[in-house]
Amino acid sequence: MNALASTSRNLRHAARILGLDSKIEKSLLIPFREIKVECTIPKDDGSLVSYVGFRVQHDNARGPMKGGIRFHPEVNPDEVNALAQLMTWKTAVADIPYGGAKGGIGCTPRELSMSELERLTRVFTQKIHDLIGIHTDIPAPDMGTNAQTMAWILDEYSKFHGHSPAVVTGKPLDLGGSLGREAATGRGVVFATEALLAEHGKKIKDLTFVIQGFGNVGSWVARLIHEKGGKVVAVSDITGAVKNPNGINVFDLLEHREKTNSLVNFQGADGLDPNELLVHECDVLIPCALGGVLNRENAGGVRAKFIVEAANHPTDPEADEILSKKGVIILPDICANAGGVTVSYFEWVQNIQGFMWDEEKVNKELQRYMTRAFYNIKSMCKSHDCNLRMGAFTLAVNRVARATLLRGWEA
Repeated sequence: MNALASTSRNLRHAARILGLDSKIEKSLLIPFREIKVECTIPKDDGSLVSYVGFRVQHDNARGPMKGGIRFHPEVNPDEVNALAQLMTWKTAVADIPYGGAKGGIGCTPRELSMSELERLTRVFTQKIHDLIGIHTDIPAPDMGTNAQTMAWILDEYSKFHGHSPAVVTGKPLDLGGSLGREAATGRGVVFATEALLAEHGKKIKDLTFVIQGFGNVGSWVARLIHEKGGKVVAVSDITGAVKNPNGINVFDLLEHREKTNSLVNFQGADGLDPNELLVHECDVLIPCALGGVLNRENAGGVRAKFIVEAANHPTDPEADEILSKKGVIILPDICANAGGVTVSYFEWVQNIQGFMWDEEKVNKELQRYMTRAFYNIKSMCKSHDCNLRMGAFTLAVNRVARATLLRGWEA
């Protein structure tokens, strides 16, 4: 089942639990606006090439729309649509005043030079500048984009609208980015994990962890768990996987990866077949890579007692059912990885006020938001007698539906 069908199914299930009117349920499924643009740029060799750019703006009942821009060869309207919808629910769960959006350009960033990437980003911004804005839609980095990409968007947008640092988040610090933004998603995952474990009378320092993905999110999750005394027993990324039943020294692994650009041949651990990683013996499994990695083929073999979804949509619905029957507790993506958008919100607030926070304040507020979101989900689980995923979806859908009705949606 693809991401869009799966997200829509979760929405419909939540709407049924809440007893929502079918008309409002239908209106929540339909995106507010879908944008498709052709971005034609000269390459460094003088030839012309054209890329397709998308931006899906899903819902703005609770505030301006918010979501990443990815540069990836497989950017397609369906996927962008699903991720935009997921952002609506994620911002509602975190209780920040945004709706969801998502965008992207179908390209392979590593095949483009720095100047080609800059031209592509600027042309894309020229085509959508009147449809994004501080109080309309605020992009952020995603797969294949980074703080530099946001700097180019900010500069191009400002040519049309005057200096507007709050139009994008995830910017470089020198242009109004927030301290703590780089680690935010990973740190949020760890705060959410602590709240989940506390509910079951457990602590990070007493448990073993397996982490799939060692990019920005995975490496921060591993580092912070290691600092808190948790035992990271296996890690994987695109280059391979490593395991050590006595715990991997994450700082040594980060150093090894920095030197060799790979996890393999790391002295402090043994090699592991990456396909075995998800079914490796552990207490907590944290997928931080791509969607759809837990499916009906491997779900039966999962040995973890808890799964924390740091990636977007890592568990497909069939795996969800298998894991629920086994009694595995899953903390869903729309809660677990909301740290990134929460600190993006703090960055936007700082830019609008023209007053920047220190890192300690950013992390303290992040912990407050993540912990509060978890307890709000738990109370929905109690009211509606459902699992954490449906608790999160009913919380989010209820908030967005209430805002939609209060604004008078039939007028």
